[in-house]
Amino acid sequence: MVFKKLLGSLGVGGPTVDTVLENATVVPGGSLSGRVHLKGGSADFTVEHITLELVARVEAEHEDGESEGMVVFDRFTVGGAFVLTEGTEVTVPFDVTLPWETPVTALHGQDLGIVLGVRTELSVPGAKDKGDLDPLVVAPLPAQEAVLEALGQLGFGFRSADLELGHIRGTGQQLPFHQEIELSPAPRYAHQVNEIELTFLAGPDGLEVVLEADKRGGLFSGGGGGGGGGVGRFTVSRHEVQGRDWNTEVDAWIRSLAEARAAYGGHVAYGHGDGYGDGHGHEHRSGPGMGTVVTAGAAGPAVGVVGGMVAAEVVDEVGDFFEGDEEEEGGED
Repeated sequence: MVFKKLLGSLGVGGPTVDTVLENATVVPGGSLSGRVHLKGGSADFTVEHITLELVARVEAEHEDGESEGMVVFDRFTVGGAFVLTEGTEVTVPFDVTLPWETPVTALHGQDLGIVLGVRTELSVPGAKDKGDLDPLVVAPLPAQEAVLEALGQLGFGFRSADLELGHIRGTGQQLPFHQEIELSPAPRYAHQVNEIELTFLAGPDGLEVVLEADKRGGLFSGGGGGGGGGVGRFTVSRHEVQGRDWNTEVDAWIRSLAEARAAYGGHVAYGHGDGYGDGHGHEHRSGPGMGTVVTAGAAGPAVGVVGGMVAAEVVDEVGDFFEGDEEEEGGED
């Protein structure tokens, strides 16, 4: 993957930067490596620093509704403090570690509609300029994939995924936003649950799995409509994926949410762990995500089916976003 940018704010004849990512696909907490290629312009420039930014398109809820914006969620200085002489070419290699909570953008090669990008900033005395966004493809960790596969095999269907600004109370969340994966219920839970929202919060040793069950209007609501639901937080080890009966384990999580809601008729925190967390659930976050619908097969063949045309629209939307960003920044030249 390559992106190029003529640094417009440095003027005509300024240096150019090409950033090449060597990893076609990365994982949360994994390594992102590549090279920044600089070519000197028509004069000497002192490069103060070269910085990589990780950028995400995030949704925010507020009094007037919802809005979307770009959030920089990590920065890495990979070079600088040298003179780029006229016409000289310099290559700066880099190898940086992604945050553990980096959102998953693809499952089994299927794009989820999550927009992540890498952008390069070049700083010289008195001026800074940012390069274009290059899409970043992030696959799930083995434990995340195991949970998603289990949900698919249990009959839950994939509806959408998005990034929501804000923290989930009672968790170890580090980033200013979290990913929400929305699932349609398995047939056995369809009379109790309208949808399940899933959030992964990975860390060096464990994986927090936050589940929210939105209650169908009128069911267990004491005569009222809408509102109410169950929230659970479950903590598992990232290192003990093989040999576990994930279907039974994940089904127990869902069953506990449904049973707790039926018993208490409202927002209920319920959870358990395996020694890598306190195992207590916490009420949290906003309502259903408003992400883009994705196609079938994202978390295995058992996941619900959506038409191929919808999947194509997801890919087009992501592509249009990056192309639009490139055109907008290119207008600065």
